[in-house]
Amino acid sequence: MPTYNKLVRDKIPQIIEAKGKKYTSKKLNDTDYIKYLKQKGYEELDEYCTAQSKEEAVGELADLLEIIHALANYHGFSMEEVEKVRKEKADKRGGFQEKILLIEVEDGKQDES
Repeated sequence: MPTYNKLVRDKIPQIIEAKGKKYTSKKLNDTDYIKYLKQKGYEELDEYCTAQSKEEAVGELADLLEIIHALANYHGFSMEEVEKVRKEKADKRGGFQEKILLIEVEDGKQDES
């Protein structure tokens, strides 16, 4: 029996059962939940980064968005609150639409030698 030790979506146990397979799982405490949720975020981001098609990419983006929903909920925020902060930051600092890569910034210090 393969060992996974990873956070899965809520309906995965029922899907496994429906296939006639047995599984072992446990409900996580809050400390472990946030730890595994963060790990799942990295896993989904990695899967997005290696996606080979638009269809794969949108699926992985949807998984990332699900992780963001869960993280927001864990921290007591609605997605509307997260979106409000996102918009405020975009208004103040911009988004990422202009594709700007910052190379360097002069620090303003003068050489005293």
